[in-house]
Amino acid sequence: MEDSSRTDSGLVVVDYGVGNLGSVGRALKRMGRAYSLTADREAVASASKLLLPGVGHFGESMLNLRKLGLDDAIGQALGDGAALFGICVGFQMLFDRSEEADGVPGLGLIPGHVRRFDASLRVPHIGWNQLEGLASQPLLEGVGDGDYFYFLHSYFAVPSEPEASWATTEYGHPFCSVAGAGAVCGIQFHPEKSQQLGLRVLENFCQS
Repeated sequence: MEDSSRTDSGLVVVDYGVGNLGSVGRALKRMGRAYSLTADREAVASASKLLLPGVGHFGESMLNLRKLGLDDAIGQALGDGAALFGICVGFQMLFDRSEEADGVPGLGLIPGHVRRFDASLRVPHIGWNQLEGLASQPLLEGVGDGDYFYFLHSYFAVPSEPEASWATTEYGHPFCSVAGAGAVCGIQFHPEKSQQLGLRVLENFCQS
């Protein structure tokens, strides 16, 4: 548990054995946000806000999450009114499936799938890039069209419904870099590596 002067005992970072858990936790600490980092199913199920970070392979991430029973715990929390925020691979896991792991279903919380960038592009897509076409959403309050964030990924999300795409980024073609549906949302970029604007997005989720 990370503690601070600002209490938010319902904020949980889901620990499913992979991902950028430490760097996201340090970002929350810099923001003065108290949180729990846990793999405990009951703690996840009772959270009011859930962060699902991730770095690595979609299939491994989903299999670890299911092995620990955390997919069901996340579903229970959402059913009780919690909000969920996915980051990088955690964002991709919100969708139905990914080309990175055929046959391994995602969480299916945002209809759509995840594709690999075309072979004609340098992969991974790495470095600073812009958000464009921002939707009017609390998650993006204080972020402007054309603002830069830090990316590192080889796959990108393709929401089934256009309204689920809250921002796009250009890399060979426009791809969805922020998406949401109901109480579930996520970002492809790394907020903890995106300086003050990245922390602003994290804070927007924590305040929502």
